[in-house]
Formats: sequence, C-alpha cells, structure tokens
Amino acid sequence: MSETTTSTVIPARGRRREVSMADVAAAAGVSGQTVSRVANGRTNVDPDTRQRVLDAMAALGYRPNSAARALRSGRFRSIGVIMFSLSSYGNTRTLDALASMAAASGYSITLITVQSASQSDVSGAFSRLREHAVDGIVILIETHRLGENELSIPSGLPVVVVDSSADYPYAVVDNDQAQGARLATEHLLDLGHETVWHVSGPLESFAAGRRRDAWRAALEDRGCRVPEVQIGDWTADSGHRIGDALANDPAVTAVFAANDQMALGVIRALHEAGRDVPGQVSVVGFDDMPEAANFWPPLTTVRQRFERVGEEAMSALIADIEGTGGEHARTLVPTSLVVRASSGPRG
Repeated sequence: MSETTTSTVIPARGRRREVSMADVAAAAGVSGQTVSRVANGRTNVDPDTRQRVLDAMAALGYRPNSAARALRSGRFRSIGVIMFSLSSYGNTRTLDALASMAAASGYSITLITVQSASQSDVSGAFSRLREHAVDGIVILIETHRLGENELSIPSGLPVVVVDSSADYPYAVVDNDQAQGARLATEHLLDLGHETVWHVSGPLESFAAGRRRDAWRAALEDRGCRVPEVQIGDWTADSGHRIGDALANDPAVTAVFAANDQMALGVIRALHEAGRDVPGQVSVVGFDDMPEAANFWPPLTTVRQRFERVGEEAMSALIADIEGTGGEHARTLVPTSLVVRASSGPRG
C-alpha cells in the first residue's frame, strides 16, 4: 500500500497597498485637490471639510509623502544645527529650545557637532547638511576659536548665528553677555567692595571675552583697580584651583566667576581655607543653572535666557525660509542679576 503525501500551498500574503490621496478623498467625500490642500497645510479649506479629511486620513492610516511634497514645494521641513560642543550647559539649553520651536512649527532637526571651529570643519558640516536636504541652518559656535574674520559661511541657505559679535549678513541672536558681566561687577562694587577679582573662561572663548571686557570696563568706569584676570576652563575643578590661590590673598573680598561651575569651585576652595562666604568673600556666578540655588550658600548669579535665544533664533530662521522675515537683525536677549546669599557687604 503506497502512502500518499499531500501538501497545502499557503498563498503569500500580498504587500499592503499604501493608502493613496484618492482613497482619502473617496472616504471623506471630497476632491483629491482638497485632500492635497489639507496635507500641505493650506488654509483655504473650510474647517468642517478639513476635519472630515483629517478624520479620513487617521481612519485609513494615510501618511503624506514628504519626499514628493518637498519636490513640489522646494522645502524639506528640516533645519540643520551646527554646534561646537554638547557639553556646554548653555548650548544644550539653547538646542533644546531650538528643537522645541522647530517641532511646534512643523520642522525636524538635523544636528552636526564639529570638533573645532576651523573653516574646514564648518564647511564640511555645511556639505553634510546639504546632503540631508535642510531648508536652513543655525550655527552655535564660539567663533573666537579661529578669529571672526577667518570664518566664511557658505552661501545658498538661510542661516542664523547664535553669537553676539559676528559680522555676518545673517540674523544674529545671543544673550547680552556684556550686560550680565557689568551687572555682576557693579553689584559687588555697590556692596562696598573696593574691587572685584575675575575668574574668566578660556581665552579662545567669545563669551568669556565679552564677559571679561565688560568686567574690566565696569571697574575702570568706577576708578577701581583692575586685578589680574584668572583664566579657567569653565569647569568647577579650574574654579577650585584658582580659588585656592585667591583664598590665600587677604585682599580678595569679591569674586566674579564667568560661569556657575567655576563659582562652585571657588566657593569650595574658600570654605576649605576657612574664609566665610559671603562674610569675608562674596562670590557671583554667571548662567543661573538650576543647581545654583542649591549651592552653599545659594549662589548670586547672572541669569541667561537660553530658551529665549533658541526661540528667537529659530523664529528668525523660519521667517527667512518662508519668506516672511525682514532685514537681518542682531538680537541681544537681556540678562538679569539673581541675588542670593553668596554675596554681601564687604566685611
């Protein structure tokens, strides 16, 4: 008796057909042109009709073809960001605001970090962003790293620079670094201190240079002696190292540090040397990072509005992309002094 073997052929499941604009039009009872207007964000559609189309899109799982839409409109709804460092507190806060503002406006973000602000690195970043098909670019970079006159930004795309001294034919947005440093220095002088020592950021940093120059100008305007600048690297460790030396000088009664992290290091060194803060030495920082209110003592500092800078930069760029912007302007976002317990009258 022979054994019969049977087999069942299971038909391959066909690939699901993409939902088309025509499918949405049929489901919503409108024309394909109306669906196209809704998909492309046009405003010349009756609100009830728009909602009916959106409901049909959701029910059918329709996804607009962004590549085809970009070819038709010449826009990719994408913005490039070139950034020097992700480790900087200010840069990360600004980037977060840029991304939030872009998302709210219907744009995505493509981020490229560069190792240095050299011409080759910046030009290379531009080339890579062009490959990603972006509509415009925001640059967050300390141009002092190679000299403002040496950095040439490729043309052909809308650009916004987050920097308050660069002389580019683009919109420029930044916190008012000089205003903040002057507020910090004058606050300490108003408390009766004869002069103010300064713990600066790196010499190659644009922001550090602006704060350093404003500190010096504030002292000179009051006829005060200008102590030797102490150069740090933005870290609490460098503030502690410099603070060790300052703590051993009885003439030091007021210190303005160019960021909160270095101020933290200075305060620790003063504590270790047995010098009371603010009874013997007052300390002021810069940034107003969230932890500043929990230093001991809570830190007097200059508040920068990084979120506002990001929002202003992204608004200017999108306006340029969409053709609604005016003349390229330089926008300085005001800073403010937050007085806490680390500063007091000269003892």
